[in-house]
Amino acid sequence: MLAQETIRKKRDGFSLPAAEIADFVRALSDETLSEAQAAAFAMAVYFRGMDEAETVALTLAMRDSGTLLAWPGIDRPIADKHSTGGIGDNVSLMLAPIAAACGLAVPMISGRGLGATGGTLDKLESIPGYDVSPDEARLRRTIAQTGCAIVGQTATLAPADKRLYAIRDVTATVESMPLIVSSILSKKLAAGLQTLVLDVKFGGGAFMQDADGAMELARLLVKVANGAGLPTAALVTDMNEPLADAVGNAVEVENALAFLKGEKTGTRLERIVLALAAEMIFGAGLASDRRSAEAAAADALASGRALETFARMISALGGAADFVENADTRLPQAPIIRPVAAPVSGYLAKADARAIGMSVVTLGGGRKKPGARIDHRVGYSGLQPLGTAIEAGEPLGFVHAANEDDCAAATHALRNAFTITAEAPQERPLVIERIGGA
Repeated sequence: MLAQETIRKKRDGFSLPAAEIADFVRALSDETLSEAQAAAFAMAVYFRGMDEAETVALTLAMRDSGTLLAWPGIDRPIADKHSTGGIGDNVSLMLAPIAAACGLAVPMISGRGLGATGGTLDKLESIPGYDVSPDEARLRRTIAQTGCAIVGQTATLAPADKRLYAIRDVTATVESMPLIVSSILSKKLAAGLQTLVLDVKFGGGAFMQDADGAMELARLLVKVANGAGLPTAALVTDMNEPLADAVGNAVEVENALAFLKGEKTGTRLERIVLALAAEMIFGAGLASDRRSAEAAAADALASGRALETFARMISALGGAADFVENADTRLPQAPIIRPVAAPVSGYLAKADARAIGMSVVTLGGGRKKPGARIDHRVGYSGLQPLGTAIEAGEPLGFVHAANEDDCAAATHALRNAFTITAEAPQERPLVIERIGGA
């Protein structure tokens, strides 16, 4: 293969055969392909796109660039969920133990924060001792003992994707749909899954801004996953406000614990967690329909089995055995925690979720450049949902900050992020579309 010929063909709008894509990805993986060539290829795909067959071929080639996990001895269905990410999206922290408590095995390969959106691994690293990069033996042992493990991508899992993503991140080619799809699915396919559920989000707090774009992405993800042999369904969900009432790292772990203890009933967060759990349980064949699957998930939550599973996962991956009972002393706490008062009375009508996420980055809870250390203590908690009637002076939420200057800036940012009106806003549907699956 001549890399420049592959790049030229895609630049000129030709479809690439699967064998040529595989050769190109092999060169990407073994680093015989230069970064300049990889960047040129990414830009060509960004402008020219790929058809479904090309996207399947790229996904499979990136899957095959490294280790393929298998789960001998695990007698549970192997399932996972992937979210395209959003502000306050800590669903994975609750969903994995709920699904495991219902009989699934969930090897959840998660990522770090990107831009305004937080990362599941960054949240889990708030927990002292938790190992997001266990060796394969520990990962297998954790799955066998607890039914779930939320960990990061290893160096040997889809390494071609890891290299190409780093190049895309600095060449303005992240938004290419074929490259998004192949990046997400190559890791999921390499993880040895039998079923997958996708949460494709849209709105101000998500990567995809509009519903039409999110539905297009969801359809492509489902088609390519099924074309690659992985039964997959997707929910398209609204992210025009923070999903949880906390945004940050340690504060979102606290929020997840409160959820698993039954303290977040009746929230948007509960509805999406149970809807995704139902898809996982039904898709794996452990329930006859989605209604009974959702009832099983709700029972795992209400009975405390999901919380117990979460505690055992934390302990198996290096956290304290009594973490759940003593999280208030185990999790890092910001030195300044202060309410943000509503400036006027009325109803919370809009929230600039992206501005809230970027404010957490400014506080130090996200990365301003690759590899930067983050402050797990900072963020927001107690955020009020849209539609709430609020009086002037009542808290919109609470700032967790490292110093007074940061607290003042974050207070200003949160006040400006909310729009308060005299009339209550119309309630928006949370799940607007279900794509694929039975």
